Amino acid sequence: IHGRGELMEFIPKYRTCRRDAREQSGEADHHEGMSSDDELTPTEVDEFQKSKDNVLEDSRKVFEDVHADFCDIRKILLKFQEWKEKFPDSYCDAYISFCLPKLLNPLIRVQLISWNPLEQNLTELEEMPWFRAIEEFSDAENVSESR
Repeated sequence: IHGRGELMEFIPKYRTCRRDAREQSGEADHHEGMSSDDELTPTEVDEFQKSKDNVLEDSRKVFEDVHADFCDIRKILLKFQEWKEKFPDSYCDAYISFCLPKLLNPLIRVQLISWNPLEQNLTELEEMPWFRAIEEFSDAENVSESR
């Protein structure tokens, strides 16, 4: 199925095929309109889970060859905090506040790979370690600016 037109032709045929299969199997608990075209077969669910597991496994390896000081957001922000306290003019001239989002982006994205906002037992963003580290850094930055 390549284009939208082909998809629109396929969906009614697929629905008819599923309806015929249900009628032949005698599935009595189906109510028209209560299903979705997005329903997955057990095989598709298994393939999805395997693919998801592979992605999660690969994501754990992304920073395995990086020194801990450079892949821990709290440690990275601590280095920047020390720089700001020791050399405030240099820190300001380097426009660090504009660089940090780009610097931290890959680290945060790797941590969010497994996060699913639709899960029941969801960890809120505000409770994640990277969020708290950034929040603490921002609070410390605001305190030092108000001095």
